[in-house]
This record gives sequence, structure tokens and C-alpha cells, in this order.
Amino acid sequence: MQTYDAGYYDVIVVGAGHAGVEAGLASGRIGAKTLMLTINLDMVAFMPCNPSVGGPAKGVVVREIDALGGEMGRNTDKTHIQMRMLNTGKGPAVRALRAQSDKWDYQHEMKHTIEKEENITLRQGLVDRLVVEDGVCKGVITNSGAIYYAKTVVLTTGTFSRGEIIVGELRYSSGPNNQQPSIKLSEHLEELGFELRRFKTGTPPRVKSSSIDYSQTEEQPGDDVPRAFSYETVDFIMDQLPCWLTYTNEATHQIIEKNLHRSPMFTATKKGTGARYCPSIEDKIVRFSDKPRHQIFLEPEGRNTEEVYVQGLSTSLPEDVQRDMLATIPGLENVEMMRVGYAIEYDAVMPEQLWPSLETKRIENLYTAGQLNGTSGYEEAAGQGLMAGINAARRAFGKEPVVLGRDQGYIGVLIDDLVTKGTDEPYRLLTSRAEYRLLLRHDNADLRLTEIGHEIGLISDERYARFVAKREAIEAEKQRLKTTRIKPTAAVQKMLVDMGSTELKDGVLAADFLRRPEITYDILMGIVPRETSLTPDIEEQVEIQIKYEGYIEKSLNQVEKMKRMEGKKIPENIDYDAIGSLATEALEKLKKIQPLSIAQASRISGVNPADISILLVYIEQGKIAKTK
Repeated sequence: MQTYDAGYYDVIVVGAGHAGVEAGLASGRIGAKTLMLTINLDMVAFMPCNPSVGGPAKGVVVREIDALGGEMGRNTDKTHIQMRMLNTGKGPAVRALRAQSDKWDYQHEMKHTIEKEENITLRQGLVDRLVVEDGVCKGVITNSGAIYYAKTVVLTTGTFSRGEIIVGELRYSSGPNNQQPSIKLSEHLEELGFELRRFKTGTPPRVKSSSIDYSQTEEQPGDDVPRAFSYETVDFIMDQLPCWLTYTNEATHQIIEKNLHRSPMFTATKKGTGARYCPSIEDKIVRFSDKPRHQIFLEPEGRNTEEVYVQGLSTSLPEDVQRDMLATIPGLENVEMMRVGYAIEYDAVMPEQLWPSLETKRIENLYTAGQLNGTSGYEEAAGQGLMAGINAARRAFGKEPVVLGRDQGYIGVLIDDLVTKGTDEPYRLLTSRAEYRLLLRHDNADLRLTEIGHEIGLISDERYARFVAKREAIEAEKQRLKTTRIKPTAAVQKMLVDMGSTELKDGVLAADFLRRPEITYDILMGIVPRETSLTPDIEEQVEIQIKYEGYIEKSLNQVEKMKRMEGKKIPENIDYDAIGSLATEALEKLKKIQPLSIAQASRISGVNPADISILLVYIEQGKIAKTK
């Protein structure tokens, strides 16, 4: 095939899913001349699974993306059909927004947003190979022979990477939603020496709304108060559509059990590893055989479609079994199945082959992000894409990479887990993965990350000025409450008695009064009102920061201890083979992952405290040799 030079760019982004769009937008908005290549322009930011954004941990990531200047939160706010705050009855560390998006509006709005960016060229094309010279990536080659050159390249090919769709005994080469897969690029990555692994994800059937008997289901409405992911959103969508809840039952389970021999999950036809925290319905039935029923959420895919996503019923069972299964579920007895559920297997790059900047260790100036790195979920992909796009653009401009710490964001936890620990299955963010989750809350993402977003160049001066004003208002109000005393007047004592609370024995600072579990900021303002009102988000911050001050301080002390370890850098030229006392597994893992600090080394599975002590002594003695 004849090739030709097709153009020169600062950054090339391959793929335009949720990782690719954030990578491309970040790169372009920083000022890099950016080319975005995607197999199908009609699939930009497409949602092949549930058209939802957010949820526990994931919703915090969307807020973090917005605080850094990314697009997912803004786009969701413009296109959702329902918005809910989850875990409102629990502490602030686990609260998170979840939105049901309009599937088509989301992708069309995102595509148009990209098209309007002056530094971005959005083009349809299938990349087959990379241009690599002396271990440095210089560009890409498409199946049409076009060679595009760039200073850096970001791969975000997701589940298109040598994708195969599986429905029962049927198996065929395909990307999600029967799209053309990317095959040759995976083969080329193997030629370059990258370790790939087969992963799997699945989708449920889609059914026709008018064929559902909603009277047999439970309505799940959106919140009746304005909610948004983006700190910039001022226009809220209140015209929301409900979702609906129903359940599987014994009849459903019997059909599944009777047909397990036809499920790729339990036959030799399954090769990829699936996500533990997003199991198929057949996997649930086998793993939780004592559970009499499982939740099924019926979620509309948009305002102008009859398609309903059957959340909780992901499956790769044959089509006839899926039909029988649906008919046993209350409300779905006469349902019309519009799309069959399927599993998709795909290639993932083992993420231990990446630096924390998401640049590959094997090929310089090449970055990877999203499901290609072994994660599951739109939010995890978008967070990685944002950081890969930022760092690819910064490398193109000769600047140092931006790496978020585990104490700075769930995005930092996500990337550190991937590059330090790797993953044997599609990685999903959970609140339990973050040791500083009280610091990494949904409500304070802007306080944690807006400064960084502004320094990078993704947060405008105008937005930054509003942020600074908010931060100052929070501190001023906290200081007021820490210096204002509440006296045990008759009115205060009566209020406490009526609430079933303990009366005051003496005067108390307003801040200490607010720490009582039953006292809210609104109640406090009835006793020590402000001259001018504050916005709800500022009031929320004041209340949380005061009520949880002791716990937050404890977490911050832990962060400081870890930062001292992060500050102990491991020399690039260290020779681990020369450290004779290291355990065999520790030696293998340290050589493979090449941690940048003692703290990162301590998080590697198989590296024990004794190995860290030996490593510290070795470094402090200055016994550093060139790596063999």
C-alpha cells in the first residue's frame, strides 16, 4: 500500500470515546495543535453500555474532571434526563451524584463541542500502526496509507481493540454496537513488545418502553432540587424522566441455570476476564445462589426513543434464552426486546507498562488511556484521558508532566493503582480504594483541583476568580463561627430541649455548637445570623469542614507522613539486582514497575516492609549502579 504524508501536529489522539474526547479537548485547549482520529465520526463519546454518568466514587471523578477543566460534567449537565444524589443518609465521604443521560444528546453535544475547538482537527480514520523511530513515537499510519506526524500520541482505542462480540454460541469480530474493530493496531503493539491481556465486559438487552407494564414496578424519580456536576452550570434541567425498579425471581433463575451450558461465561468460548464488580446476571446466579432475587432497573436511554436499558441484566446468553428470561420479570412479561444483550472481549495494555504520567515505558512520547489500560466505566476512562491529554500536550511543549497524588483526587488513586499494582480484571473505582476518602469528597473537588486546572491552562481567569472568592468566603465564615459565642439564653435552651438535645451549661463557640450531630448550619443561622447570605455550596463547605474537622485533620496528618515517603525518590539508574537481600518477588516487581519513590514502591503488591527497609538502606548508602 502506498503511503503519503498527511499532516503535522503537536498531539494525535487515537479514538474518540470518553477517554479520547477528554484527551483531545485538554490538549487543544492548552494550545496544542491536535488531531483526533476515530473509526466512525457518528460514535464520538458514544455510550455502548448504560447511558449514565456518576455514582459512588465515579461521581467524584466527574467533579474532579470538571475542576481540572474537563468536559464530562458540563456535557452531562446539558444532556441528562435524570439527576440524583446518592447516599444522602450517609457521611459526605460517600455521597455522589448520578445522572441518567440522553444517550444521543450526550454524544452529539460532545461531538459539536470538539468541532468548535479551533486547535482540534476531528477526522474519521482507522489507525493500523505507529511511526516509531529509535524507541520514540513520531506519529501514526492509517489503513488508507495516510501518515500523520506528531510530537506525542495518545491511544484511547477502548473495547475496539481486537474486539469480539459474543452472544451464546455466536462469536464475531466487532467493536461495541457492531462497529468496525481495531485489529492491526493491537497486533502492532504486540510487535513493539507490549504485554496485552484479554478482558471482557457485557451489556443487557434493550426493550421497548411501550411494551412494559410499569404498574408492576417501583418508580425511581430524580431529585426535585437543582443538581449539577459542573461548577460552571447555572441552568438546571428539572424536567426529568423516572427510572423504574423491578426484580428477578425464582423462574428467572431457573431459566438461567438450565441454560448455563450455553453461556460463554461457563464454557471454553470465553477467553477474557470480566469485571468482578459489574457481573453478568448468569454470574450473579452462580455466585449468589442463595439470593432469591436481584434488582433490575429500567432506565430510559433518551427523551426521543422507546429504548429502555435493563440495568442489572447484563448477559451473553443466547437470544432465545434472553427472551425467555425477560418474560419472567414483573412488568416485562410481554416486553418487546429491541436489542440483544452481548459480551465483548477486547485487548488491554497491562498498565504496569506505564509511568504515572500515562506515558509508556517502552515507547517514548506514546501515551495510553481509558479501557485500553484495563479499566471499566466511562468516568475512569475520562479521568485518564484528561490526564493523558494534559501530559501529552505538556510534553509537546517541553513541560513537566502533571501527576495527581492519592490525596489529591480519585483520579490520582485510579492512575496510581493501575501503574503500581496493575490489574487482573477490568478495574472499577470504589470508595474503599481511597485511603483518604474523607478528603476526596464530591463537594470539595473544586477546592482540591481548581488551582491545578488554572495553572495548567484549562480553567479561565474568570472562573478562577470566582473560585478564589468562594474559598475566601468559606474561610471567613469559619473564622466568624470560631470567634462568635452562643449564650445559654432561654430561647436557645428551649430549642435544644425541643430537639431532644442537651442544654448548654455555659456559653459555647458557634463552631463547637455546630459540631453537635443534630445541629445544622441552617439551625445555627437562626441563632447567629449573617448580615449577608451565602450560597448553598459555601454553607455546605462550612458545615462539613467544621463538623468533621478532627477527622479531616487526622487524614491530613497521614497525608503528610506519606508525602515524606513520596519525597524519597528512587534514582533512575538504580540496579535492583545488586541489592542481594531483596525477596525474589519484590525484586521482580521492582524491576518491572520501576517505582519513582519509596512511597510508590511500598504500594506494590509483593513488596513487603522488610524489602522497603532494605531498599532505603541501599539508597541512603549511595550504592547506586547503572541498570543492567
